[in-house]
Amino acid sequence: MMKMAKNLTLIAALTLAFASMAHAEEAAPAPEAKPDNEVSFNAAVVSDYRYRGISQTRLKPAVQGGADYVNNPTGFYAGTWATNIKWVKDGGGDGSVEWDIYAGKRGAITDTVSYDVGGLYYYYPSNKLNPSANTFELYGQISAGPFSLKYSHSTTNLFGFADSKNSGYIDGQMNQEVWEGYILNLHVGRQNVKNNGAASYTDYKVGVTKDFGVVSVALAAVYADTEAYVGKGKNLGKTGAVLTISKTF
Repeated sequence: MMKMAKNLTLIAALTLAFASMAHAEEAAPAPEAKPDNEVSFNAAVVSDYRYRGISQTRLKPAVQGGADYVNNPTGFYAGTWATNIKWVKDGGGDGSVEWDIYAGKRGAITDTVSYDVGGLYYYYPSNKLNPSANTFELYGQISAGPFSLKYSHSTTNLFGFADSKNSGYIDGQMNQEVWEGYILNLHVGRQNVKNNGAASYTDYKVGVTKDFGVVSVALAAVYADTEAYVGKGKNLGKTGAVLTISKTF
């Protein structure tokens, strides 16, 4: 009888152990796999649309939005994005819209290093500049943890500069969480405008981003070390604060 009691006690203990394991598995289900194809949309309001350190809106606000598609098994993606601008009219052309179209491929090189390669077309409808403001760039990026290094190379004239084909932009970034969801954003970039040395410059950014769920908010100080970019008497590269409120859905 004592042996039977011991056996019953052992069976009860094993039953409780298996029940606890099953409960733990139910409480922490495995994450769902991403679908093969995903589409997302984004919208933002910015106090000043700065691109590569230069204001595209004469230090004024902009409304922006876009859509993205990604095929997760292959890493292929494509997207489009648009914003209002002022620099084309300030430069003697016409049109107040920038429309970007891009596609590329992302993937992993190692467990900690990833890549992103693709092409981006900047389209300025009815810009009437000569040379045209419309620009196409190829780009490649290497990322490791919070760090990334990207190079963009124009296969056309760059944003209306004459004889500027094969211009290049190199961009180094760090985006690191520093405290409870607050991301420190550091950036330095160098724009080389082929055959237009006076238009070449270096730009910098220091900022913080926080995702509040409803929206993401970013605040940054931006500066470009050039006075060659002017819109109606305003230095478009001067140091300025940029506030961005955005949402991806």
